[in-house]
Amino acid sequence: MYAQPSDAIETVLAARSGDPRAIDELVRRYLPLVYNIAGRALDGHPDVDDVVQETMARAVSGLAGLRAPESFRSWLVAITMNQVREWRRARAGSFTLLDEALGMADPAADFTGLTIMQLGLSGQRKETAEATRWLDPDDQEVLSLWWLEVAGELSRAELAAGLGLTEQHAAVRVQRMKQRLEASRAVVRALAAPCGELRALLGGWDGRPSGLWRKRISRHVQECPHCANAHADLVPADKLLAGLTLVAVPVGFALTSLLKTQAAATGAAGAAGAAGAAGSAVVKPIAVAAVGAALVTGSAVAVYTLQPDPPPRPAAIPAVVASSPASARPSPTQPSPRKTTKKPRPRLYGTTVDTVDQAPPENARPAALPERPEGTIKITGKHDYSRFGGAPQINHRGDYVTLTGKGYFQVRWGVLYHNRAGDFPPATWTGLKGKLFHVASGGGRRLDDESSPGVTWMGPVKLPRGHQQMWQNEFYYLNGTVTFHNNEGTTDVDLNVSPKTWREVWADITTRPDRAKGIIRYGLTRDTGNDRAPVPQYLTRANPANPVDVPQRSRVSAS
Repeated sequence: MYAQPSDAIETVLAARSGDPRAIDELVRRYLPLVYNIAGRALDGHPDVDDVVQETMARAVSGLAGLRAPESFRSWLVAITMNQVREWRRARAGSFTLLDEALGMADPAADFTGLTIMQLGLSGQRKETAEATRWLDPDDQEVLSLWWLEVAGELSRAELAAGLGLTEQHAAVRVQRMKQRLEASRAVVRALAAPCGELRALLGGWDGRPSGLWRKRISRHVQECPHCANAHADLVPADKLLAGLTLVAVPVGFALTSLLKTQAAATGAAGAAGAAGAAGSAVVKPIAVAAVGAALVTGSAVAVYTLQPDPPPRPAAIPAVVASSPASARPSPTQPSPRKTTKKPRPRLYGTTVDTVDQAPPENARPAALPERPEGTIKITGKHDYSRFGGAPQINHRGDYVTLTGKGYFQVRWGVLYHNRAGDFPPATWTGLKGKLFHVASGGGRRLDDESSPGVTWMGPVKLPRGHQQMWQNEFYYLNGTVTFHNNEGTTDVDLNVSPKTWREVWADITTRPDRAKGIIRYGLTRDTGNDRAPVPQYLTRANPANPVDVPQRSRVSAS
């Protein structure tokens, strides 16, 4: 099990307050960990450097929002995996011949080859490393964390944080990956000395590991006595990998333009909480003064320094100021022209979501979910069933809850059309003070998905024109107070409202589709991390006598 250095929390605290040396130390200390996670998850793709740089950039720039210094490693692992998934989404369907030109087709050039070479793996350890090439991308992500857990570099809690899952759910993912890894090890062993039947089977194989050929070869191995006996002596992979060191960061690996952070703002926000400090912060890119990497008991060492950007130049002052001709100036007896001032438009925040969107593909994983500062959300209302052990519910027309505080919360939708169906007055939000964002949608389904052939989760109920389609679970972030109303008409609508953490939101929207359980698709990230994130429709800062009267819009005044 990984033992966190005793000075780690102090270093994080100092870095969060803007100490350049502490920031430098965090980069130096954790770069090898990030490089190993990303390198293995992407199997050494040439873009690993970019993913690592973006990860470190986001970690350094996001230090001000890290509330628990002791969770820095879990937080960093989660950022790394989010960047890996973001990279996969960005490249989905765009695989080109350029990838082969960059070395993707060369097994010796991938991260597995680098691992075998640097760590001097042989025998079954080498076979296990080679077997990782046969895993699917999702399994590669789990492997990248599990390998480090077995090696003693990560805890199970940190592994779970990287996957955005609970430890129990993460254990299931790990177990499934290990089963496919063991099948892949049997495939590697069989290919080393194939029987005649296997040689015939491989006639159409191009020599590249793939999930399809893993299944074909694995099926043969299970049915062939010769090939089955060949892997009978395999030692469990976790015993083989225990104690292995990290792969060193390559010499010349540079953290340059992407590693920029407002270090001064980090310090002001973390230590003093001064709202205006960010505006005067000096942006400091982390530049490489000297880059060196060496295997010292299996870990990488690199040296970095912080170099501030040059201060901005003051605006140039015109050398000559032209004066108006005397004839154009008003005479003492002539009144000056009346100045007209336009009434300023109210400043708005949020983006418009008043056009119904399309459901994402079932296999489309959600984009990275920005992590906003969390505190406590208090929920009170006309009917609060939380005192009976359940989430606050507003199940009837006129029911409402008021939410106050800072953090994430969930609204779970139940449209019970089998009880009664008809008109659908939207739920509304009133009396907003502060800001409210619509950050994600999940629950495994949109309510217009089929619950059975030809029947959706909403049945015959139709939404008003322009109403954003609800998902089973809708997630929001509040910093202030707002009241949420159930305005149900003839359609029976049940709404449960409950506080959530960022981790719980992420775990929900990243749950794998499973139609046997009614989980149709991954969730959807809506949050942009800033004031351009969408806000709920039917939201107002006013308190109308009838909450049904809130107009359909998804932008409100900033104050």
